[in-house]
Amino acid sequence: MLSRLELKNKKIAVLMGGLSAEREISLRTGQAVLNALLEADYNATAIDVTKNLAQQLLEAKTELAFIALHGRHGEDGTVQGLLELMQIPYTGSGVLSSSLAMNKAMTKEILLYNKLSTPDFKVYRLGEDLSAMIKCCQQFPLVVKPAREGSTIGVSIVGTPQQLNAGILKALECDDLVVIEEFIKGDEVTVGVLNGEALPIIQVKPKQGFYDYRSKYTPGQTEYLVPAPLAAELYRQLQDASEAACRALHCRGAARVDFMIRERQFYCLEINTIPGMTETSLLPKAAASSRMDFIELVLRILEDAGLNK
Repeated sequence: MLSRLELKNKKIAVLMGGLSAEREISLRTGQAVLNALLEADYNATAIDVTKNLAQQLLEAKTELAFIALHGRHGEDGTVQGLLELMQIPYTGSGVLSSSLAMNKAMTKEILLYNKLSTPDFKVYRLGEDLSAMIKCCQQFPLVVKPAREGSTIGVSIVGTPQQLNAGILKALECDDLVVIEEFIKGDEVTVGVLNGEALPIIQVKPKQGFYDYRSKYTPGQTEYLVPAPLAAELYRQLQDASEAACRALHCRGAARVDFMIRERQFYCLEINTIPGMTETSLLPKAAASSRMDFIELVLRILEDAGLNK
């Protein structure tokens, strides 16, 4: 771990934009991070990631990368692998943990192995018998989601076999691997984990429907309660489970763990290894609740940058 004084002497590239369906959110995250670093007087520049990222990194004389990419080709271990090959230290989780966390099906397998609860699920792969999958799904409603997308892109909540068929086809437009998950009716909460320690819990209350892309990124569409108004014991258990989930996947830097709560039982939905840092994002809200301003949050993520994670 480098000191802040040492980091000030490094040429830092903030990697943003990229090639995924979450490009626009990544640009907002990256710009917020870049502004914070410049305000703190760090030598930072932006790279809007293309297929020629290696050349972009060389041209920028990059000595350290702050990854502000979301979704595929950024959050899934691919960029992390390139940075390892180029021996450029980077923020956040390493190759394996990034890849595992990006795949919701694999994440759930690891959670179950570590005795962490998650909604019951099935996995459908492109080319398998779709009608057979629909026949074996008897309990509705269900949540259908692409296994390797974020920001609720391609997600449906379905209540009939016909809707399930449509939901799977919709998810297949984003990914050839689809998770079909038990729908948990209850309260949604999220726990930021920074360098292994849980931040204050946020309860998420969308004003309409579920916490979809519009609710996440449109100011005023969602109410955020922080710290979440939960019983003390449940609050502690959720923070412990969040830290345990991040340890299970070997996450580094900043992460965010999403849960549903039903009758005091909680279920882990997914782990995000590069949480959003926009004006409506949850991790900065959690940090602010613990009296950590945005610049300090960015610097703490930066301090943990490294290789071979």
